[in-house]
Amino acid sequence: MLFFTFEHILTHISFSIVSILIPIYFRILLVDEIIELSDSLERGINAGFCCLTGLLVNRWIHFSHFPLSELSESLIFLSWGFSIIYLVLYFKKKNKQLNSIIKIGVIFTQVFATSNLLNQIHKSVILVPALKSQWLMMHVSMTLLGYASLLCGSLLSVTLLVITFQKRLMIFSKSNFLLNKTFYFGNNKKKNEKINFQSTSFFSTRNFYRYQLIQQLDHWSYRVISIGFFFLSIGILSGAVWANEAWGSYWNWDPKETWAFITWIIFTIYLHTQTNTNSNVKNSAIVAVIGFFLIWVCYFGINLLEIGLHSYGSFLF
Repeated sequence: MLFFTFEHILTHISFSIVSILIPIYFRILLVDEIIELSDSLERGINAGFCCLTGLLVNRWIHFSHFPLSELSESLIFLSWGFSIIYLVLYFKKKNKQLNSIIKIGVIFTQVFATSNLLNQIHKSVILVPALKSQWLMMHVSMTLLGYASLLCGSLLSVTLLVITFQKRLMIFSKSNFLLNKTFYFGNNKKKNEKINFQSTSFFSTRNFYRYQLIQQLDHWSYRVISIGFFFLSIGILSGAVWANEAWGSYWNWDPKETWAFITWIIFTIYLHTQTNTNSNVKNSAIVAVIGFFLIWVCYFGINLLEIGLHSYGSFLF
């Protein structure tokens, strides 16, 4: 009884927080930045992260296994992974533009994970024999952390493409505030090496800021996707070992396995285009966007169809 009460409270607190954060986020993004609202947004994301952590720990204690046995738990963990990546980027490099892009993924995955849309699968049942394995934590957690990292990096690539193909920075240039700032050139420049854009023309300022922002997005997209690719590779390999134990074969061409492999191939191509010095940043960004949609096909599409050996993760389970 205490478990369900605690979960009910945490779920509703988390959903209420992100419901309030959504209008605040778009108010800051589309109109102008208010320090008090930005601080409230950061505190709200941190509070939501604590609620998700509490939900996972509560389920772990109650069911005596890592809470990744069905879709609702995996979605909570995916949202938790989004928040982890956001917090790491926030503390490692406090860049408002990059943080604003990742925030949208954090907020919307959390609102979906804690909404009433998944009520029909919130009730956990006894683990099926295939899930009673020490590989459950390794395979599923690594795969979902890989998905979260790849989705975050792909969001940065989506933004890169939007900026590349538009002539004016409508979202990122709020009343020319950012265009009139003093910028530093990357991480390799000393702090005293700076350019004051107020002494340049408006068009050269805008073009340089646009170029600088594209380079930052490409740099961080590559770094985050590289981490996600590493996690996904571990997830696929550990899944193959687990499949051999559970089903007697390392690879069964199950739809979930097949689409995970296709996703892995797409992001392999992305990493290859990044290492190719002759490749345009737009080419790698387009590949990342393709991978973004493939992840959702692999994660949700297969579950909707309820086919294959991974049917225990379906919506109607």
